[in-house]
Amino acid sequence: MEQPVTVAIIEDHPVVAEGVASWVRSDPGQRVRLVQTARDLTGLSGVPGLSGVPGPSADVIILDLELSGELVTAQIPGLVAAGYRVVAFSGHSDPEIVMETLDNGAHAYVSKEEGRDHLVEAVLAAAADRPYVTRSQARAILADQRPARPALSEQERQALLLWFQGMSKASVGRRMSISENTVRQYISRARAKYAATGRPAPSKDALLTRAIEDGVIRPGEITPYRSFARAAADPSLGAPGQ
Repeated sequence: MEQPVTVAIIEDHPVVAEGVASWVRSDPGQRVRLVQTARDLTGLSGVPGLSGVPGPSADVIILDLELSGELVTAQIPGLVAAGYRVVAFSGHSDPEIVMETLDNGAHAYVSKEEGRDHLVEAVLAAAADRPYVTRSQARAILADQRPARPALSEQERQALLLWFQGMSKASVGRRMSISENTVRQYISRARAKYAATGRPAPSKDALLTRAIEDGVIRPGEITPYRSFARAAADPSLGAPGQ
């Protein structure tokens, strides 16, 4: 039997936290295991400025975006850098808040109205690095009129390009000086953007096709990856990318 996905709930309303916990416990396949419930972020391990204990205490965090009356979207990048996958769970529906949450690295956005139907599945998708787009998330993406939408950000484009060239996600992270988890987030967000516009790209090949269709990636850029180490050992190979 596969190990269940471990999850922490960060929610400052006990009634809501208990409701989320009941959804997790009632999952027929017991695919998710609750390991922590807290009213704020201070109890999490491995988060700069919050705890000195290394390493995530759960695979996925279900994060209420408003704790003690304050939005905590600015804390999401630190959670992602510490190795957590974040599923935002919020009563806010303002597209700007939704987009800020996603841009800061949340894997998915689930409104509290959607929670019973979508939260467990969003957690499983986050743990498996699969895109998961709720109705509220799709509405926010489609309503966003910034020039960069639905085009991918430069960081997302660079991560995709290196991945398409055959690099592992870990190697992409080292090349870009970011964590492997952040690379996963970039790829997942790219998939989510396409899914929200009715052009799903669930596989690597499908995502490459979409990127080429939109001119985000040029076919000539998809060259076989050669590591720096191999090129240094054999000068005849030239530098990577040459």
